Amino acid sequence: MKKYVLFLLLPLFLFSCNDDEGYSLGDFWISLATVENPERSGYFTLHLDNGDVLWIVATEYPNYRPETGQRIIANFTLLSDRPAGDRYDHDVKLNDAYNILTKGIFNITPETQDSIGNDPVGLRGMWLTGDFLNVEFYYYGQNRAHYISLVRDASEDYGDGKVHLEFRHNNRNDGNSYRRNGIVCFNLSSLQPLASGNTVELVIHVKDYDDENLTRTFTYNIVNKAESDRNFNQDEFEDARTVEIE
Repeated sequence: MKKYVLFLLLPLFLFSCNDDEGYSLGDFWISLATVENPERSGYFTLHLDNGDVLWIVATEYPNYRPETGQRIIANFTLLSDRPAGDRYDHDVKLNDAYNILTKGIFNITPETQDSIGNDPVGLRGMWLTGDFLNVEFYYYGQNRAHYISLVRDASEDYGDGKVHLEFRHNNRNDGNSYRRNGIVCFNLSSLQPLASGNTVELVIHVKDYDDENLTRTFTYNIVNKAESDRNFNQDEFEDARTVEIE
């Protein structure tokens, strides 16, 4: 999946969306969100990771029409509050957006093992939001797009009743002149048939630059979705979209 980049540099003042006394109308925000846009319109719904639902009533980019389910980093301005009980929490103006690489889980086979790659990668953060595993990472590269995947080998049985996944990186024989910081989101909904009750116990394996196998464990609740509150500053926003990943 290619990423689409929209450019607009603005001064930013960041507050916490969870604190009703911590923001004012007219503030700029940069936050992770999931798009709801069944009509593929330039005016659509944003589901923030903290549970807030935003309606875009104004936009700098009316031709930016992401599809439903696309994860983005959105730069927006709060224009007005909606009344209690309304479907939306706020009306906003979209100033800028970056399409985050959004993928599903790849079911690996012996034939596809080499194409997925298993090069080391640095882990900056990993967390669940809704149906998504979000990963902030870094790699060393130069001038080629790198491949990032979350893979499952159904033939492997760890004997612990958990679903084991691997966060994989293929550097495609690129140089290592620069450190690149990136973010990717993986849709976990294909794992729902494996749930015990309403949950799936996950173990994520990551091969880091010390050639060690790191693990992170999560409980994916398919009914009570996890929420988070990851906001970005302008430097992080600009940094994320310099990364070439597929």
